[in-house]
Amino acid sequence: MKNLDMFCICLNDNLIDRVKRLKYIPVGVGPEKFSTEWLLDTTGENISNKNKFYGEYTFHFWFWKNMLNAIPDNRWIGFCAYRRFWSNKKNNKNSQNIYETALNDVPDEWNNYDAIIGDHTHLDYIKWIKVLKYGKIAFLRNPLVLFKSKRNIRFQFDMFHGNGVLDKAAELLDDKDKQDFKNFILKNTSYNQGNMFICKSKEIINEYYKTIFKWLNKCEDIFGFDLDEYGKIRVYAFLAERFLPYWFNKYVKTLEWPIIFNDLKSEVNK
Repeated sequence: MKNLDMFCICLNDNLIDRVKRLKYIPVGVGPEKFSTEWLLDTTGENISNKNKFYGEYTFHFWFWKNMLNAIPDNRWIGFCAYRRFWSNKKNNKNSQNIYETALNDVPDEWNNYDAIIGDHTHLDYIKWIKVLKYGKIAFLRNPLVLFKSKRNIRFQFDMFHGNGVLDKAAELLDDKDKQDFKNFILKNTSYNQGNMFICKSKEIINEYYKTIFKWLNKCEDIFGFDLDEYGKIRVYAFLAERFLPYWFNKYVKTLEWPIIFNDLKSEVNK
């Protein structure tokens, strides 16, 4: 695409034709074998052995160490996944076909921004019965979470990814971010899901990667890799997901943009 390199992160080799039809760059991660048409995070300097815990961030690490500097200047660089795509914002809400709804060009309204992140999701979607089932400890910590307006980022993380984990991780941030991130997770009752961003500056991307991987490396010393259950095994990916919107909103001029949830494996997307 003109002025945009979009990397689509997938877990299955059989999606290659669909990714190429979107004119995105196919990226394969995880244990499955991929053909030579895919970019893989297993070459060069990599942490591909941590994919079970880091999710798409094993590719982000690979991209940072092996490819970022080779991207031409003045190009937008973006990331999506086989079930999450950027919308082209055209009037096609009724379409289930990803080729009609996914981003295929750089919109003019991006010109005044440095980065794009997904639109935010309000945490009031969590039903109180789930609060009592999954968030008993978090509820005892703050009974006000029964009220939707009190369900902040920290509470939601405690519920699904381990009580107290986000607090412990926040303590490992450098001084320039520690208190601001604590305020972010306590004051906000929504966040930008998906671990997706688009950015037009390699320098900004490099700074983000330096910060996030330094932090996650410190977190490994506390949480390790002896983890179970989906919500806890991928703890490093979930930590990054909360940190991404905080960092981009603090340090660069950022625009929110709609994300489409549409599985590329769906029959309608053949």
